[in-house]
Amino acid sequence: MALALTGVFSGAYAQSSVSIYGTLDAGVSRRTDTDITAVGKRDNNKLGFRGVEDLGSGLKALFQLEIRYEPDTGVIENTVRPLFQGQSRVGLQGDFGTLRLGRGLTAFQETSTAFEPWSGMPAVAGYQTDLQVAGYTSDPMSVAGNSLNRFSNAVFYNTPVIANIFQLNVTVASREANNNPIIIGRGTAAAPQFPANSMAAKYPYSVSATATQGPFAAYGAYERNAVATKLWSVGASYKPINDLKLMATYQRQDQDFSAPINPITKAWMIGANYNIGPGMIRAGIGRKTPDNVLNVATIAKTKQFSLGYDYNFSPRTYVYVDGTRRKATATTTFNFYSVGIHHNF
Repeated sequence: MALALTGVFSGAYAQSSVSIYGTLDAGVSRRTDTDITAVGKRDNNKLGFRGVEDLGSGLKALFQLEIRYEPDTGVIENTVRPLFQGQSRVGLQGDFGTLRLGRGLTAFQETSTAFEPWSGMPAVAGYQTDLQVAGYTSDPMSVAGNSLNRFSNAVFYNTPVIANIFQLNVTVASREANNNPIIIGRGTAAAPQFPANSMAAKYPYSVSATATQGPFAAYGAYERNAVATKLWSVGASYKPINDLKLMATYQRQDQDFSAPINPITKAWMIGANYNIGPGMIRAGIGRKTPDNVLNVATIAKTKQFSLGYDYNFSPRTYVYVDGTRRKATATTTFNFYSVGIHHNF
């Protein structure tokens, strides 16, 4: 019996796996309008745990937990954020696709990173945190300082890849309160549209669809957040040669439900990645119309041009240099430079 049980449990363990992974990214940067040289990051620093268990008949259980931290001090990323800021999800995967519950990037936010020259990294030189989302926030009703591109208390579903070309991704969150600060919106300071720790106006949800055919890829996405702000986004990429990837996106944000003036924001971005030997050049240019301003004609559009270079020492370690010029308002223009090292484990 002991030998038989040993065989059973050995078989069970053989069908399961848990892996530890992470990223360490730190660099030195300088921003000309602040005249400060600082130690910072190009990418999020993370420590993650990922597990898969084979349940048989093509069904798998899976989970993922991801901690974020700051490279210069070692503290948890922004102390108001949850311990598992990156994601905390558990679910099932099978012929029906992948179904998970918890906290993670929305369908739109996760899809769009493949169409941005800095691969969605929160680098100042990158476009994901502002122009590629047209200034939009996926989670405006969480605590101040929380992440802007995730849903908590959510259900995530990804279909299988259909005909090796198409995939549909859906995220739906609950309306429960999540410690938001006061949001005046269309109300007043005395009677804000969203009082502190209030429920969402409507159920937040996010939908994206992708198509990949040879060197061409494209996506379309729609998202509505907890204050009923709506975002439309489309993007495409093309690889004319194996070492060159061209990409472009366009997005439109509509804040009419909560913004009393000029609720429409539009943005576009064009970028490229080009592999040269052990390195890669990243480049992008984009523009965003001003949002929620009294007179759009008198406010300069946000304009950004960025250039970066990665040199790969190995498949897991590279050094990088980034430079960007950004015109944020009619009176604010700055240059940003950074150099650093990125390591995956």
